Amino acid sequence: MINRKRIVESSFALVAAVSRFAARARTFYYDVVLSDHVCPTCDSPVTMLGEGRCRCRSCSRIVDPTLAFQACPRCGAKPRLRIRRYECSACGAEITSRFLFDGLVFDADYFRRKMGEHRQRRAEQRERIRQVLAEGRSGVLTPPPADLSTVPGLADALNSLTGGMQLPLTYQPREGFDLKRYQAHLQAHIQPFAMSLDEIPPLGEDARIDRVWRFITIIFLAHAGIIEVWQDGQTVMLKQYETNPEGPHVPGDVEEIDGVEGLVGRVET
Repeated sequence: MINRKRIVESSFALVAAVSRFAARARTFYYDVVLSDHVCPTCDSPVTMLGEGRCRCRSCSRIVDPTLAFQACPRCGAKPRLRIRRYECSACGAEITSRFLFDGLVFDADYFRRKMGEHRQRRAEQRERIRQVLAEGRSGVLTPPPADLSTVPGLADALNSLTGGMQLPLTYQPREGFDLKRYQAHLQAHIQPFAMSLDEIPPLGEDARIDRVWRFITIIFLAHAGIIEVWQDGQTVMLKQYETNPEGPHVPGDVEEIDGVEGLVGRVET
């Protein structure tokens, strides 16, 4: 019977051993390729810090060994770093670095500049979206004062709607009809799906007059295009007015950084 636990433990041990061997091989490789080179400033030995970076043991100057010690095999000119590779500064030929073990070298200034451009494009896109949303926003809606005479037959409809209520309609001079208060109350309870008028909780103590004022308010909200109202038998139904869920379209997607899509093009800053 195969011991799976022993296989897993052996696999991890093998990976650790290979990693240690690769680290020693990298150190030995750097010692060999830098053994014939000294610091360009003080002629002292240099030590490799990482891919594309070595430091003088005496003056601590950090240089790129490919740029400092290698030349173009075609024309003998000095190489230059181009994004993620070396090329000849004179003839443009690609140069294979002798000082890279198993990694890549990156032009830090190039990527710093491209990331700055990427952030600027994102900021410009957010500003375009903000402007489009501001231009598409409607002005402040102020409904006119309630006037039952403007709708023919509204008073009779209200009387028939509340005719079944047993509570008498009493005059309350200190608590008049506040359209804005009822509008805020209804908008806080109306949902995007259909619901009846009776599902909205009352705002006042007098159930009959509160029902009348709620009904008047939904008439004005429907006239303003804020809600949809219809009748289902003897039930008044309403819901929020449907708007375009996709929102405004803003042209100009964020561009990827030239030649480095897999590296920093998708970094969220």
